[in-house]
Amino acid sequence: MLRTIILASISLVLGLTVAFADGHKKNEIEFPKDYKSFKNYFSGDRLSPNDGQIIRIFANDIAVKGMKKDGKLPYGSVIAAEIHKAKKDKDGKVIESDLGRRVRSKLAAIAVMERRKGFGANVPAELKNGEWDFAVFKPDGSVAKKDLNTCRACHAPLSETQHMFSIEHLQ
Repeated sequence: MLRTIILASISLVLGLTVAFADGHKKNEIEFPKDYKSFKNYFSGDRLSPNDGQIIRIFANDIAVKGMKKDGKLPYGSVIAAEIHKAKKDKDGKVIESDLGRRVRSKLAAIAVMERRKGFGANVPAELKNGEWDFAVFKPDGSVAKKDLNTCRACHAPLSETQHMFSIEHLQ
């Protein structure tokens, strides 16, 4: 009985270690310090379940030129998204402008997608994103502890739009 409990405990720890390593592996993506010089091609309210957020999305020159040339995002494309919290009133309700849009408040994070040859080779098939991978940074540029498999899983089904929700705005 004790042996079974010990083996089960070891299996659980190993399983959690593998799951943690897959979702929280060391970032291969560096924080793009110059992302604000990229083309800001979209700004708007985030969709559910991120109803209390606003997003501003930037694309580097490689991505922009690729879209202009043949509509494809080549290796070296970097997409950076500022995630802002929405302003709230004293009751915690999101404030909207007269245009019906959320009002931007504090910068919460910068999410980055980058496409490089071989990216995603070590992720399960259902999380592959056409050699795109993801990173999330705090506003100061340090790595945010986030399960990147959440990003991978959300973008993986979008193969027809190069794994992006906003591709049509970049065109």
